[in-house]
Amino acid sequence: MTLASADGAGGGGKGGPDLKADQAPWASAGGVAGALRTATALTELETSGEGVAGGTEGFTATAAVTEVRTGWKDRLTSVRDECARLEGALRSAGKDFGERETATRQKIKAAMPQQPKNRG
Repeated sequence: MTLASADGAGGGGKGGPDLKADQAPWASAGGVAGALRTATALTELETSGEGVAGGTEGFTATAAVTEVRTGWKDRLTSVRDECARLEGALRSAGKDFGERETATRQKIKAAMPQQPKNRG
């Protein structure tokens, strides 16, 4: 199978005549998103600031440091939440893709003319 727009003259269309696809990249991408979601940056940020307020009493920079840490905590929380959403979405897309791929192969096989058996 080739795409009409992939005539080989441009950058695409260099593959063979059969379109081959796999759901594994989707599952892999979902795993990466899950790993990013559980990464320790947010935890490290929270634990790194323990005791800062008590050890820096009277310094004007303490409020600025707290504000910066709060901003980064909000950003990292958003990243973590987005990774969780992406993990589910990518795994679901891979599952759906695999199911559709199997169904399509079965339909194509059923539609192909049967080869007569040689009796001889």
